[in-house]
Amino acid sequence: MSDSPTFYEQLVALERDGSAFVLVTLVEALGSVPQDTGAKMLVTAAGLHAGTVGGGRVEAQALALAHEIIAKSEAAPRFISWTLKGDVGMTCGGAVKLYFEPHPAGGATWTIAIFGAGHVAQALVPVLAPLPCKLVVYDTRADWLARLPRARNLTATHLADLAPAIDTLSADAFVLCMTQGHKTDRPILHRALATKNFPFVGAIGSEAKAAVLRRELVVDGLAPARAEEFHCPVGLDFGTNHPHEIALSIAAQLLTERDGLAEKRR
Repeated sequence: MSDSPTFYEQLVALERDGSAFVLVTLVEALGSVPQDTGAKMLVTAAGLHAGTVGGGRVEAQALALAHEIIAKSEAAPRFISWTLKGDVGMTCGGAVKLYFEPHPAGGATWTIAIFGAGHVAQALVPVLAPLPCKLVVYDTRADWLARLPRARNLTATHLADLAPAIDTLSADAFVLCMTQGHKTDRPILHRALATKNFPFVGAIGSEAKAAVLRRELVVDGLAPARAEEFHCPVGLDFGTNHPHEIALSIAAQLLTERDGLAEKRR
């Protein structure tokens, strides 16, 4: 039996080390092509790390594109179709379709911080966990944190006081306040809005709750304009009050906001 690490063991090792890499998958092979559908390779800044999508000019062109993705620190995946004769310069008459999945250095660059591990968080985490993001969930209740599903990109933290955790978050984190009520949400919101300029801050609740929160935040010393700069109710306007439907609406809003920010940076 070989002691050499498998392809997926090498992928996990790269993720654990925080190395930037691209997973390239041959998703369709038509006609005369050098490799079968499903072939994969891992590409780092140093070159081909493991696997192959066929060698030769196809692989050389795929390696060049993967290196470009790494050099530009791109996070969005790419789906590429090449004809071997016209796009790659080979005499073969086949065609390939390749999927380029970037894994940025340091792991996922999109951090989502969830304050509160209640019913909606329990429904939201399984929706977000498969995405390229880093999830951190904070709660004062250890038993609720223990109910969260296990995921490689999830960290669950038990704290007696939640608001100070804001100071540990990167400035580009998305912040969700979903604690047991507006009295426990308010200190977190105040610290988030007063100390950092997060791209997204949201609180679960109604428009009536939002009005109370904004009024109390101003009383606590926050500028009126700044007290307006959070989303409440959080989530897009669809579905019912079922926790799973609320979770889907929140996930949809987070993705919309994330993609909107990415578009502005282009």
